[in-house]
Amino acid sequence: MTHAPKRYGDAWSAIVDLLAANGVDMCFGLPGDDLELLRAFDSAGLDLVPCRDQRNAMYMATGYALQSGRIAVCVLGKGPAVTHSATGLLEARESGAPVLVLGAGAPERRRGSGGFQELDQVAVTAPLVRWAHRVGHPDRVVPATVTALTRAMGPPSGPVYLEIPDDVRTAEVVVSGPAPTLPECLEAESTAVVSGRALAALRVSRRPVVLVGGGMRHRNDGGVVERFAERLGAALFTTASGRGAVDEHHPLFCGAAGLYAAAPARALWSSCDLVVSLAGRLEETAVDGGTPWPPVPVVQVNIDPGGLSAEFSGPRVLGDARHAVLGWTRALEEDREAEHTDAAEEWTNRVAAVREAMARDVEDELLRAAALPGIRIPELLAALDATAGEPHVLVQENGLQDMWSYCFPFRVGGGSIVPSEQTPLGFGAAAAIGVKLAAPGHEVTAFVGDGAFLAAGADIAVTAPTHGGVLYVVLCNGGYGWLDAQRARLGLDAERYPFARPGAPPPLVDGPDILHRVLRDKSALTDDVATARRFCAQGGTAVLMVPVAPDDIPPCVSDAEVVPQ
Repeated sequence: MTHAPKRYGDAWSAIVDLLAANGVDMCFGLPGDDLELLRAFDSAGLDLVPCRDQRNAMYMATGYALQSGRIAVCVLGKGPAVTHSATGLLEARESGAPVLVLGAGAPERRRGSGGFQELDQVAVTAPLVRWAHRVGHPDRVVPATVTALTRAMGPPSGPVYLEIPDDVRTAEVVVSGPAPTLPECLEAESTAVVSGRALAALRVSRRPVVLVGGGMRHRNDGGVVERFAERLGAALFTTASGRGAVDEHHPLFCGAAGLYAAAPARALWSSCDLVVSLAGRLEETAVDGGTPWPPVPVVQVNIDPGGLSAEFSGPRVLGDARHAVLGWTRALEEDREAEHTDAAEEWTNRVAAVREAMARDVEDELLRAAALPGIRIPELLAALDATAGEPHVLVQENGLQDMWSYCFPFRVGGGSIVPSEQTPLGFGAAAAIGVKLAAPGHEVTAFVGDGAFLAAGADIAVTAPTHGGVLYVVLCNGGYGWLDAQRARLGLDAERYPFARPGAPPPLVDGPDILHRVLRDKSALTDDVATARRFCAQGGTAVLMVPVAPDDIPPCVSDAEVVPQ
């Protein structure tokens, strides 16, 4: 069967038609002066969220991709627009977010002549993405776009950069045959794993822990991880980015590992005899912070070879963690040697005792907070949990006071989007917009510091009518709490180095779609949060600013002795 050639008036029309045909439905960005792209979006029925800052555009696209599991598109200009986006590219790569970045470029025919905003953008972006490519001819527009989409989805998934030079962008693109499609993903049939060093380690373990990484996001359908933990008799932990991938109300769940773990959970971890790491990279915050890992085998499973750490002894498995979990679960169910033993029952009883101890610690902390002036962050988290509907997602930053939201069980359940180990300022504040667009039926709360809020402020205001209701809870200390804590630790003068000025809310973000409140009254806290949630449910953006005390620091962070006592 022959196909009549399909002609496109410019490269953007061909690219956007291909995006629409492959299910891409959301784009973010700050395009250059080549606004023909917007006309192509309109013709194809795709949505573009216009942004004021390229970094925020990348954060929004990353939030959308992480929440949805689908490709998001970010549109940039050229030269400084690309360099300005670099932090967002880094965050998307470290988060494993499938983002297609479409960049403009100086004309191919004038390359090397010092043209306006000419820059070797592929060299700039290549270290920060899975794949970077400049399209050199109109005939290569469609194949290059398909390749970019394929590489973005992976595995492993991550951002890709595709540059369209101005003279290629304006040229006619002719597709002579059927447009290439994205590859099909074949789901392997999961059968019992019958051998291997990893299975042998599972069989002999009596005090195992399962550590769930961010790569299990969208891969735990049917609760396969929880079923595996039950069959293994393992305590269930996550990395910071893995939160939301498992049921946090499950009786084996003990919170985040490493820096963000509560003291009872750290004590449990220190006495385990095996760690099973699923689709994580064993980043620093997961393995350090308070209690060192015991010298035990670590079974690692990751579909990305780069995600398999060489810092730990134990079997390493290259493959899909979901398939590994299903195969091991079947093997353990069929294996009489893995029947529940007295040792396994003792371990699960210890897990239950740890959960009870952590719950008591929360109650004690709330009692202590009630006697202190001002709203304390544990009280704020309790009010957020008490007013949250289902489904809901918490989008976080990584400042000093913000870290309370990483601490289980001060926050329990719901989805979670966090910055990677790079922790760029403003990620969560902007990413929440992308998360809401990816999940319009979810309540989306951004739990951020005032420095992060200000970094994303322009885009929060301009996109407020677009996304249909994000609740911003802004912890106000007048700057950067983490840096101020380090300043205090070294005894440096606060007036000379004013990293924070406690209690000063940042400037008001105003507009008809924005509700703004400064919260100071403990007795009205829950009602104020509930009012804000109702405003968001009607499509508005609510901004609740809460002055916080410099000493309002999570116990896990204080225990790690990284801030002054």
